[in-house]
Amino acid sequence: MILFEKFGFTHTGHVTIAVSSVSVTSTLARPDPSHLGFFLLSEESLIQVLLEFQQNPSFCVLYSKYISLLFTFRDLSPPPHTSFNQSYPVTAPNEYSLFFANCAPESQVTMDVRTEVYNFDAGGVKDFLPAGLTQLPTIFFLFSLIYFAFIGFWIYICYKSKRSVHRIHLLMAGLLLMKALNLICAAEDKHYVKVTGTPHGWDVLFYIFQSIRVVLLFTVIVLIGTGWSFLKPFLQEKEKKVLMIVIPLQVLANVASIVIGETGPFIKDWVTWNQVFLLVDIICCCAIIFPIVWSIRIVVFALKTIAAYKYQWVSNAAEEIASLAFYVVMFYMFRPVEKNEYFVLDEEEEEAAEMALREEEFEL
Repeated sequence: MILFEKFGFTHTGHVTIAVSSVSVTSTLARPDPSHLGFFLLSEESLIQVLLEFQQNPSFCVLYSKYISLLFTFRDLSPPPHTSFNQSYPVTAPNEYSLFFANCAPESQVTMDVRTEVYNFDAGGVKDFLPAGLTQLPTIFFLFSLIYFAFIGFWIYICYKSKRSVHRIHLLMAGLLLMKALNLICAAEDKHYVKVTGTPHGWDVLFYIFQSIRVVLLFTVIVLIGTGWSFLKPFLQEKEKKVLMIVIPLQVLANVASIVIGETGPFIKDWVTWNQVFLLVDIICCCAIIFPIVWSIRIVVFALKTIAAYKYQWVSNAAEEIASLAFYVVMFYMFRPVEKNEYFVLDEEEEEAAEMALREEEFEL
């Protein structure tokens, strides 16, 4: 079986499948066309189908009573029996996975496939976002406005306390800007997917700003943790090593994220990229901010798991609220003030700072 995509349908949901240039080859007898086809399967029915496989390993899923069969290769239009284009209404609202199954032994199938999954909104217009994610454009846009306001407020604070402003505060302003741009691109991306089914290039900008934002976030956290710019104008060797490890890992994590987002489970290494993204994310969180970021990720994952498919947007909203709270706390703690209680150098750092200052004085 090949999983094409998962989608949350309402009572107005439809699936359109167009296949062309179909070719079926087999080392045995000519395959039965009814043993090849497309179907929908809900999460609830998946367990029942797996039980059928356990009871009969040679069982063809296309004959299961727990699936919603769309069509088999018997329906290919003649002649030359190589194309098909049909739209199907989804009669039972739910979250379904679209599969292709080949139950013919020792056979291979090549074909061009185009699928469309969508719901009709109240005005009869196609909505290509799943039922639980159709609110995302609005959510991302509202949060982008909040972050733009945050930037303005941060600039105001820095201006009022300009004597206490350091380079790290400018870097923090850049982080807020990247977050705001990331969200506005996410809003446009989801909006165009919602109305047309494709992001129209906004996904490229989204991934660019997301990559910059994530790398910048971890960099800012490391630099704040080392006291750079506040207490010392240099980084020690161990701090440089942390940056040299975390930044490439985050680049790798973003590459994995792009592969996951722009492809689907039907590509060969999709699961591998998922595992790479999760592993790298865990490593970075453990190395830098495990207690805060990882707890946020756990909460978001839990919401995605327990929330009904119609309310998947809640987990996205919760993630953005948690992220905003994290930014507010971090920026408040490390705002430009004359004496910040959160910056204390240990003895080794004091000695290193004194040596660096002496070297500078000696050079002068």
